[in-house]
Amino acid sequence: MILDADTDLQLERTLQVPADVIWRCWTTPEHLKHFFVPKPHKVISCDIDLHPGGRFNTVFEVDGSEMRNEGVFLELIPGRKLVFTDTYTEGWKPAEHPFMTAILLLEPLNPHATRYVAIARHRNPEARAENEKMGFHSGWGKVADQLEAYALTL
Repeated sequence: MILDADTDLQLERTLQVPADVIWRCWTTPEHLKHFFVPKPHKVISCDIDLHPGGRFNTVFEVDGSEMRNEGVFLELIPGRKLVFTDTYTEGWKPAEHPFMTAILLLEPLNPHATRYVAIARHRNPEARAENEKMGFHSGWGKVADQLEAYALTL
């Protein structure tokens, strides 16, 4: 995949967890709630309809306020690739204020380790800069750490 330095951000890690377990965590609401936002924030609701065009809706609690995030899945390759966006909501309804498309790539390195790549694609350089300023690398890095720690308990 060719990244555009003007509009894309990327985080890459090696997680000591099998790819199929990471996939299960990302695609099951009960699991996703344990890692999807950097603590002390939390996911208070998650609704997943796992197919292209299916909903991927979450509600976060951040500093006592609720933040809704509604989107859809664009591409699913079980155990390997998960693509979702807030550009559309279920039924391909365009979102009023889209922010990004996320691409998660999982590459098994051995039975117990996975190359984990998270990419955020933005509609313009300003949106990319906003996400970077909001702490993309530290936030998604913390999420990857939380994911690994949680997944190791499964």
